[in-house]
Amino acid sequence: MRPINFNHLLYFWTVAREGGLVAAGKVLHLSHPTLSAQIRTLEARLGQKLFTKAGRKLALTETGRLVYRYADEMFTLGREMVDSVQGYTPGRALTLDVGVADAVPKLVVRELLAPALSLNEPVRLICHEGKYERLLADLSTHQLDVLITDAPVPTGSAVRAFNHLLGECAIGLFAVAPLARKYRRGFPQSLQDAPILLPMEQLTLRRALQQWFETHRVRPRIVAEFEDSALLKVFGAQGAGVFPAPMAVAALVCRQYDVQLVGEIKEITERFYAISIERRLKHPAVVAITDRARRDLFGAQNGD
Repeated sequence: MRPINFNHLLYFWTVAREGGLVAAGKVLHLSHPTLSAQIRTLEARLGQKLFTKAGRKLALTETGRLVYRYADEMFTLGREMVDSVQGYTPGRALTLDVGVADAVPKLVVRELLAPALSLNEPVRLICHEGKYERLLADLSTHQLDVLITDAPVPTGSAVRAFNHLLGECAIGLFAVAPLARKYRRGFPQSLQDAPILLPMEQLTLRRALQQWFETHRVRPRIVAEFEDSALLKVFGAQGAGVFPAPMAVAALVCRQYDVQLVGEIKEITERFYAISIERRLKHPAVVAITDRARRDLFGAQNGD
């Protein structure tokens, strides 16, 4: 069997990693036509297309994603071999690139990622926050190790990724002590005309809360709406109104923002996922995150 030309594989891997021929050319100091020709040679050797056009950009085909994963492992092992031969100091930090969908509450993110920093071997944690669609695209090109989100990969998505359920929990309503005492009695009917802080209308939690209010025939007074859940809680801590937060971090919310639980909404639950390209999680920090979330963070909520 004729062996693969590793230079061709390196060029392909760099183009996929950098997101295009121009960016890869700057890294490799090669021209656009040279890179394009080398990748066509690799495709001819494999008998499969590795890239397809997506507008003005290149996107990996399913075969391209498979080849990229193998190439990534091969070049990672190659770097480790060189480091070992050259006497690189053992115990170097693992890198964990995590994408965090901006809809996921920051306290939940902090609790989810904490186990990654508690491993015996050091971990360098790099967090990227943004819109779900962009982060999923970054995951597909291996720019991220894992994506933390409140929604699974949509059915029919062009990105082939796997959902790992971390857990689910009910939603609670919180407020500073005077408001909590006032609206706790007779909950949820007590929320009629109560000042409330809500997520923006396009967010899933907002729609669920509105339906819950309608079911219980209460109409709170909306004081403010927020895209950022952390900012919502800051306003809640100043007494601006009652606000929602996941019950999995209820104790943390109460302690950090000096608020109290008004009432729990068991009919509304939020789910949180770790999304990966691999069916089976391998990165030790990601494994620690999922294990601790299922056992401790959401275990009590789920009755475990």
